[in-house]
Amino acid sequence: MNNLFDITEFDSYKEDNRREVKKAKGGLPVSLWESYSAMANTYGGIIILGIQELSDRSWKTTGLKISDKEKILDNFWNQAHNLQKVSINLLNEDDVNVYEIQDDIIIVIHVPMAKREQKPVYINNDMFKGTYKRTHTGDYRCTPLQVKAMLRDQIEETMDMAIIESMDLSVFDIETIHAYRNRHRAFRAAHPWMNLDDDQYLLKIGAAKLGKDGKLHPTGAGLLMFGEEYNIVNYYPEYFLDYREMLDPTIRWTDRLQSTSGEWTGNLFDFYFRVYNKIIRNVKIPFKIVGGDRIDDTPVHRALREVLANCLVNADFYIPRGIVIKQDNDILTIENPGSIRVGKYQMKLGGESDPRNKALMKMFNLIGIGERAGSGVPELFSIWEEQQWKEPIIEEKMNPDRTILTLSFQKKVREKSARKKVREKKREKKSSGKTFKQYEQILSYMEYGQWYKVKDFIDILGVKERRVQTLLKELVENEKLIDNGVTKGKRYKKANK
Repeated sequence: MNNLFDITEFDSYKEDNRREVKKAKGGLPVSLWESYSAMANTYGGIIILGIQELSDRSWKTTGLKISDKEKILDNFWNQAHNLQKVSINLLNEDDVNVYEIQDDIIIVIHVPMAKREQKPVYINNDMFKGTYKRTHTGDYRCTPLQVKAMLRDQIEETMDMAIIESMDLSVFDIETIHAYRNRHRAFRAAHPWMNLDDDQYLLKIGAAKLGKDGKLHPTGAGLLMFGEEYNIVNYYPEYFLDYREMLDPTIRWTDRLQSTSGEWTGNLFDFYFRVYNKIIRNVKIPFKIVGGDRIDDTPVHRALREVLANCLVNADFYIPRGIVIKQDNDILTIENPGSIRVGKYQMKLGGESDPRNKALMKMFNLIGIGERAGSGVPELFSIWEEQQWKEPIIEEKMNPDRTILTLSFQKKVREKSARKKVREKKREKKSSGKTFKQYEQILSYMEYGQWYKVKDFIDILGVKERRVQTLLKELVENEKLIDNGVTKGKRYKKANK
């Protein structure tokens, strides 16, 4: 997180979603702990004491002196370790730094993003009134719904594993179960569970558990995957699935599929395959030729199956507004309730899988859908790059928490001049292997709208400054980044899509 503050760049900084300044003229500000909670519960950030933001958003020091340092820091650390003030101390001494600016000092506090097991981070011994999150340049108090969502995400046994003893297996749709079993058989015909009866099979895959009465009852995952919609909403009142196809601008919907229609089961299994088939019918995906044979199941098909499954297994079915998938001629938008458990940066980076609904993930894995290595999103970006489509966009919204993935099937803007085309071909050759991974690391790390300097990427990439300069220059030429147009103090940010 040290890249968020460099004293030599002080004059260029402004408040944003990861930087907050406090005057601290009268000592340690009370609002400091609101910002601490907000940053810990969001993406982390820095809080700077001894700074005032002016009307033009520039910063100036407020007159803290070296003589104020000991008193402020003693007060700070006493409160940081006081459970009546803050629920957990995430900081160590290396996270707090003091800098001198002419005759004044500033105190920079680096707040890490809390792990999901540590959230919610709250203040004043009041979880429901003292939990904050951060959006843009402000801290806001979380709603009880958001706090409960963080509490659900704390536990290793995900909520879909819970047994629902108020229901029996009659809530399952038998046709859905048999359709699932047929897909399992087609994927792995020799699986040892193939010859089990339905009840024992449902027990094995995690769709049912033995209750205190010695009888089988559905789990949350079983109800979501195999239940009828009217039974599902009895346990998950906010459950809602919605697919909207908008291929003709003169018609509001060219096709729509809702779980509430009563015309089909409304469960996740049926929704997944109905929607997937609609998506691939409308997306112009180039087929491949292997050994003279046409191969219709391409990497794009597999990526679409993966992102659709990820949407379902990472949804928080206790949060309003449900799952919404919107498709027009060139754009596919996939929305699910709930935040990204590993964080957006780690999601893009890959290598860490932490599904919100582990039992649902297992059920999809058994029929050959989804993966557990956390590599799905980086692979998605690579496939879109190969197709020369515009880069996927991942967004998080709050209150209520929501994750939105936007996939474009439009080609990137082509270079106009022959000279640029030649340069582009050279870049494409360079972009294989290690260089391409370095591009991905840079782009995954960067947030839209935020400026970065060369030094921000040296530790991330583990290369020298000159190599970083070369990579950033190539990304500018490739229209992935834009720079601020100066030689000294050059900065970069993501190009708008």
